[in-house]
Amino acid sequence: MNQGIHEDYQQSRLPVPAEYETVFSHFYHAANNTSAAVRKTLLPTYQMIMVFVFGRKGILHSAQQTQMEVEQCIVLGPVKQAFDYTLPAGTSILVANFKDDAFYRFFGRATMAGHPDDLVDDNCFTALWESLQHIPAPTAQVEHILHFCRPYLQDQHLLSEQLANFEDDNLNPVKAIADATGQSERNVQLHQKKQFGYTVKERQRYQRFLKAVQMLQQQVATGASTDWFELIDACGYYDQSQLIHDFQHYVRLSPRQYLKFQEDICLAAH
Repeated sequence: MNQGIHEDYQQSRLPVPAEYETVFSHFYHAANNTSAAVRKTLLPTYQMIMVFVFGRKGILHSAQQTQMEVEQCIVLGPVKQAFDYTLPAGTSILVANFKDDAFYRFFGRATMAGHPDDLVDDNCFTALWESLQHIPAPTAQVEHILHFCRPYLQDQHLLSEQLANFEDDNLNPVKAIADATGQSERNVQLHQKKQFGYTVKERQRYQRFLKAVQMLQQQVATGASTDWFELIDACGYYDQSQLIHDFQHYVRLSPRQYLKFQEDICLAAH
């Protein structure tokens, strides 16, 4: 099993048109053109993801060391902890990252693990996969998926829109939105959990962790030495132990281990 930097292992983040910015954050494409299987780690995204596999069967590895083969497509999430995946030689994946409540707007639920055809009355996603495997360019595959999804998308609930767009870090979003809309905080919390698949508190903790990851990667890219105390302060951690706890919770690595192995960690979450 090869790990590390592979010249023939290609990965890229594909943006979405402005029309779909509230639906998908981005698409992620990876192709293993090497002669051996490649194992990577997918960072948590707190998003629902739909994974299309082309070529041989991909393999998902859980934190409990169980394996799941994926032949065509699978939906998972919200992805709250890192997991590994293996791409055999000659295999590629295309990952759709649903944003905020978008998965609920398609399927009327916020969590899922399995084949997307299980959520609808016909085998439309198997048919979608059949079409995609004959489209060689990832950007053209994304365009095809966007066109396919348009009829299924429901309008965003006003409360979901307010939750998704809340940006004041000095206020509790649940309390602020409850006060503004005349609803109880409990009702706002239940709506968040039902349509997003996670609580505001869970999301805030994840955003703090993601900021730390991004700062570490910026330092690696510029060759700067890591100032752990600056990172702890900038990201709002109480101390180093809290930072370590978050890294172990989300990626099962310490921050120093993350730096050591970060070349094997997939960028689909950013």
